[in-house]
Amino acid sequence: MRVMGEGSHGGKSKPSSKLNYRSDVDGLRAVAVLLVIGGHFRTHLSGGYIGVDVFFVISGYLISAAILKEMANGTFSIVSFYERRIRRIFPALIVMLLGTCALAYHYLFPTEMVDFGRSLLAAMLSVSNFFFWHEAGYFDAPSAYKPLLHTWSLAVEEQFYIFFPIFLVLIRKTAPHRLKAAIFAVTGITFALAVYYTHSNASEAFFFAPLRAWELLLGTIVSQRYLPSIRTAIGRNVASAVGILLIIAAGFFYTPQTSFPGFSALAPCIGAALIIAAGETGQSVVGSLLSLRPVVWVGLISYSLYLWHWPVLVFQNVGAMVAPLPEDDRRLKLAMLAISMLLGYLSWRFVETPFRKGRLRPNTRSLFIINGLGFAAILAIGFAAIATHGVPQRFPTDALQVAKYLNYDKAGPFRQGTCFLGSDDSFSNFQQATCLANDPNRKNILILGDSQAAQAWFGMNQVFPEVHFLQATGSACPIWVHTPTEAPASCRQLAKFMHQTYLPAAHLNGVLLGGRWGKDHLTDLDEQIRFLQHLGLEIYLVGPMVEWDQPEPRLLGIALRDRTPESVAKHLFAWPSELDNNLRVLARDKWHVHYISYFENLCTPSCVEYAAPGVPLVFDGHHMTAEGSVLFARNVRTRGGLPILQ
Repeated sequence: MRVMGEGSHGGKSKPSSKLNYRSDVDGLRAVAVLLVIGGHFRTHLSGGYIGVDVFFVISGYLISAAILKEMANGTFSIVSFYERRIRRIFPALIVMLLGTCALAYHYLFPTEMVDFGRSLLAAMLSVSNFFFWHEAGYFDAPSAYKPLLHTWSLAVEEQFYIFFPIFLVLIRKTAPHRLKAAIFAVTGITFALAVYYTHSNASEAFFFAPLRAWELLLGTIVSQRYLPSIRTAIGRNVASAVGILLIIAAGFFYTPQTSFPGFSALAPCIGAALIIAAGETGQSVVGSLLSLRPVVWVGLISYSLYLWHWPVLVFQNVGAMVAPLPEDDRRLKLAMLAISMLLGYLSWRFVETPFRKGRLRPNTRSLFIINGLGFAAILAIGFAAIATHGVPQRFPTDALQVAKYLNYDKAGPFRQGTCFLGSDDSFSNFQQATCLANDPNRKNILILGDSQAAQAWFGMNQVFPEVHFLQATGSACPIWVHTPTEAPASCRQLAKFMHQTYLPAAHLNGVLLGGRWGKDHLTDLDEQIRFLQHLGLEIYLVGPMVEWDQPEPRLLGIALRDRTPESVAKHLFAWPSELDNNLRVLARDKWHVHYISYFENLCTPSCVEYAAPGVPLVFDGHHMTAEGSVLFARNVRTRGGLPILQ
């Protein structure tokens, strides 16, 4: 899931260089943070994650203006700069981390607690982006269960500001008249790299500071007025109106499947730059709206609001901390927003503000002592969580047994990196000689599709020894005739190879077609089936998987801890069962293909929760364990689900 960068928000920006205060910039912060919260709280703002880009531009604008003004005045000091960064960032961050530690101790299972401890260390050391990039992948614990995922963007900024002042000092000393050219050059280079990596390795493009640098540098370009100023009232109104429309349009129309950042990040970044640039020379209608007191107030607390809204959401997902209501319940969303804003206000009022101004403002020595103690406490808690293996004494033995599947090793059963391409695998990882070689002595059936197809391979291979199962699968990879452009590059290459090269010449007895189907996939599925039928292939369509709204090992562990076994079934989604019924009818009456139903094989009458004693059916919300795959295949065999064998 995508989350927001901190920017330099959370108080009126008045660095030592005495920049003029811009209330419209605080208002723009409010827009950005509300976009992000709207996206995270599952509103219609499916592209709310673009708030990170707006904040990067704001941050680059404000901090570049301060640094370069001080350099021009001969008053710049690296030590003073980092002291200001510490005052702005770390007190509120440390308080949030300590509060999140208490919640994690209460809610998280040991394997989750160990991961949390590692993320805690990463957050405190400002390397969260690398930590979560390393974890990134289709099968990792869902982002909605990682309490500190949002700290990746703070790490990006801090890494940028380690090198940015040094870069400016070096340019001013070695080529002072080339500063403008140097900034434009680095902006262009980092943008080009971001575009390239967005298509070749989206995780790197998303998390790496150098590939986000152009967004902060765009703010630098605006702060130094390297582009023509907007002098007229009409120009300011047009520029700011276009800017806010670009941001809002991206917030509403982008989705998690949008190729991002790359070219897609231009809209929110240019939008933010236009609004800021318009306000440089005067007022506009948009600027006046952004300067309204309620909007500015949200902007003032935006840093603390950002810090707290994500843990509130995560622990609601993990343990219904706010209220035992469905995730789409409007009352729940309003309650989470209210709690987040309350915590954000308290953090801004009693943590951020005292450390930055007023009679309680600590001097430099006290600042470093207080933050040093907090730093040490966070590190100690993180190391303790790892060293104690997540403090397992908090849970009964049977709950620990099932909860360990939250850290399930799924690479083997899926044949990841060989016949199943993960999100970071390239097409070259796909081993055709292993995955697509026919066995002349057995029936040959190709398993084709995404992870929902890949999960069937292990069980089918075990339970049907007289069948040779070939495999071509990829994560989040609809291997269709026309694979969506937003699919990973490796997926598009695999789909092209399968449809243009392999399948037309293949000698198969059938194709087992699987996917995480949705109602909007029916047209593509129809086209795919027609293509395979045109080749004369027997088709076995596997319906939608039984699916829980949380990782099932967590639900089982909570049920065992609280002795509430009936609670697990309450978390089953209803839509897969409804879609299963629709696909069964289409398979029989329209497509005339064989249909294999997870619900018929796993939910008679109630859905199976354990594949074996102490072994959950699935290791997340909808991917089977090896034992689950075997159980499913056995039931398919018992029910005659592969008539080719009869």
